[in-house]
This record gives sequence, structure tokens and C-alpha cells, in this order.
Amino acid sequence: MRIAVSGSHCTGKSTLIEEFLRVHTEFIHEPEPYTVLVEEFGEEFSAEPSVDDFLRQLEFNIKRLQEYASDANVIYERCPIDFLAYLDCFSPVKPELVAQVSKAVRHLDLIVYVPLDNSIAVGDEEFPKLRQAVDRRLSAIYREEEFGIIASTNVSIIEATGPTQNRLRTVEDSAVL
Repeated sequence: MRIAVSGSHCTGKSTLIEEFLRVHTEFIHEPEPYTVLVEEFGEEFSAEPSVDDFLRQLEFNIKRLQEYASDANVIYERCPIDFLAYLDCFSPVKPELVAQVSKAVRHLDLIVYVPLDNSIAVGDEEFPKLRQAVDRRLSAIYREEEFGIIASTNVSIIEATGPTQNRLRTVEDSAVL
């Protein structure tokens, strides 16, 4: 099963994935593209979020999605829709980019959307306005079918809320493990 955990930054995605992997050791973890690009490939990103940086992460995320067979057990920290939401916060995205993301999402079986939980406080260094804007964009994409991405794929979407253990239970109840 190919699972992607989606959400704005600082929503508890990493914590959920850590708990999931603790229980489901048969899964491969694909870390967030930013982390891999910086730590493994030595790439540098600007201090302020930028369109170019999000495009690079999207490109890398799509490449990683294509590397696994349909029967692989892998959990991704982020999916292409995340980067589409970030990019859309800077300027309206072009239909070609939406089509590229839609095609890439077909490499997933399940997307776990982790909406913003205001109990997780962030400082100004985490760009709280961008965090909220991205969550609004993701909500529109997942809940209101903005861009028509979900309808054009066979991917299942679930929303994981509450404490980490509740989120984990939601994933386990929805995934074919």
C-alpha cells in the first residue's frame, strides 16, 4: 500500500508517521522532500519560502512516487497536492501543473490529510500565515474537490484529526494493511 501523509507544515505529520512506522515495520519511509534534498543531496533552499523551492520539492516528490511498484508498502511524508497548495498560495497554479499533480497522485493508494490543529503552536519563523493559507487550500482540494484531482484518480482520501493515537487508528482503519 502506498500512503502519503498530507498537510501544511507543523500539523503533526512526522509524529503520525513515526507512530505508524513503529507499529508497521514492513513499510518503507519516504521522508519529506525538503529534508532529503538538503541532508542527502546538499541542496540549499532560500530562508523564505519560494515558488522555485516548492517546484523543486514537487519535482522530487513526483520522482519518488514513480520509483515504487503498486504493491510496495511505503509511506510518504508529503504528496504532490501539498506542493500544489503551497504554490497556489503564491499565485494561481496553471492547468498543466494541476494535470501533472493529478497524474502523479495516481501512484498512491491512500492520502491521509492532517488538517491544521491550532493546539500546535508555531513561532513566526514557521510562517504561521502561510501555514494557515496552505491548510485552507488543502481543505478546498480535499473537501470541496477544487481542481478535480481526487475525482480523476482512484486514490482514497481520509482525514486524520485529534491526538496522534486517534490519527493512527484512523489510518489503520482505512488502510489495507
